[in-house]
Amino acid sequence: MGGGRLEAGLRGPRHEEAPRSSALDRAQPITGGLWHRRVKHTAGRRRRSARMGRVPSREQIDKALEAVIDPELRRSIVELQMVRAVEVSSNGVVDVTVSLTTAGCPIRGHFQTSVAQAVGALEGVSHVNVFFDVLSDAEKAALRERLGRASLPEGALAQVRNVVCVGSGKGGVGKSTLTANLAAALSAEGRRAGVLDADVWGYSIPRMYGLGATRPPVSPERKIVPLEAYGVKVMSIGFFVEEDAAVVWRGPMLHKALSQFLQDVAWGELDHLLIDLPPGTGDVSMTLAQLLPQARFTIVTTPQPTAQRVARRAAEMAHKVSLEISGVIENMSGFTTPTGERYAIFGEGGGQELADELEVPLLGKVPLTMPLREHADSGTPLVLEDPDDPASQAIRHAARGLIAQAPVELPVLSATPAPGNGASAPAPPPASPQPAGMSLPMA
Repeated sequence: MGGGRLEAGLRGPRHEEAPRSSALDRAQPITGGLWHRRVKHTAGRRRRSARMGRVPSREQIDKALEAVIDPELRRSIVELQMVRAVEVSSNGVVDVTVSLTTAGCPIRGHFQTSVAQAVGALEGVSHVNVFFDVLSDAEKAALRERLGRASLPEGALAQVRNVVCVGSGKGGVGKSTLTANLAAALSAEGRRAGVLDADVWGYSIPRMYGLGATRPPVSPERKIVPLEAYGVKVMSIGFFVEEDAAVVWRGPMLHKALSQFLQDVAWGELDHLLIDLPPGTGDVSMTLAQLLPQARFTIVTTPQPTAQRVARRAAEMAHKVSLEISGVIENMSGFTTPTGERYAIFGEGGGQELADELEVPLLGKVPLTMPLREHADSGTPLVLEDPDDPASQAIRHAARGLIAQAPVELPVLSATPAPGNGASAPAPPPASPQPAGMSLPMA
């Protein structure tokens, strides 16, 4: 990349290719997936529009590109001023150049697909070419200043597909127990899962995974490597303080620590990152809402009306900061004895009532069983140790609900010229620069 334009390779059907003459334009078209089907169904309309000269304006293209969000900076590429150039031809061909923060940006494919889909949906567009270059040092400095950040992310969350905040309006509803078991259930379903224990004052995730106060290692790139237990990557403030020590922090310290847990931890490829929020709607929840505006919010409540109304406040906070609510989980939904008898200790129907009020699904009704409490204390997730327990079955059902809300995107197949036909093999992408770490406030 190094400042030069690199074609992303997203092209429409062959007869719609842009009239370019450079070697880049002779790259093979990529077809398949939703992009290919959309082009197939709308190609005729676009060709007619292009012939009549109804091509979109720069303002319309910029408006469409506002839907393309940087997964790490969590803002539109238009707002971030990452759209370097837009060229519109009279035949409906649009060239868009996007400036990346690093040459080996791991989320280039995200921009490639999203830009092509956003611009390609406009009337009069017959074909989209996506190019990339790299922000200069001065442009990076200006971007950092606009964002109020000391550094730009280097890919820590770039490979995390879904971020789910697990919250409640009050404490004592079993939110951390559910988070630990949900992540283990996702792992058992073949998903790569991680847990960030953001309940800074009441951290308990390390104990529930049997990790105690183990100090996580640091990679040669000065990234914190999350600990792993039962196939789940785990990060918590509990790893950086003495076991069971009280954390007495206020807003600025919390904001810095949470920012680093998200940006300076080598999370790697994850299908789901679950964030265990503290109770209520305080500093931590607001910080995470600011850092992760595209995260989804799962609300945990118990069945009784009092808890359900308090949980409603957490939902109101999510709405105010524009976080999507993915669903409700009702915990302690009756007590099930070892012999199978059930007692509605906390009443009935609070979770369903809250879900109906918010117009979101009730992901699960988890009963209170003795093994659920015992395994949380012993540091072994119940869903793995006793999958037949009623609580395990309910938690696995809720995990499948989260999976259903985040289907895996189908890959876009790339047709590359075969060696020996006058075309050389594609050059490998440039290596990503080594990221620089930051000093955690608790270190």
